[in-house]
Amino acid sequence: MTVTLRYWAAAAAAAGVESEDVEAGSVADILGAAEAAHPELAPVLSVASILVEGVPARGEVEVPPGATVEILPPSPVADRMGS
Repeated sequence: MTVTLRYWAAAAAAAGVESEDVEAGSVADILGAAEAAHPELAPVLSVASILVEGVPARGEVEVPPGATVEILPPSPVADRMGS
């Protein structure tokens, strides 16, 4: 069973894809698999927001099959605005 992993902005550039299907599991397992497949993601993952079906999630939160996990790097505009 799989989930859709969607990469945004710098995460997509680092991964070389905008989305891919990966095995379902915990957020930590999914991100670990993504980093193993795309080592360039490591610095992005350390600062990115992770959403599961639009809700922030981390660590051992289980992601149900069919869900969408999004990796959202910080926005340079938001950083300049102090948000």
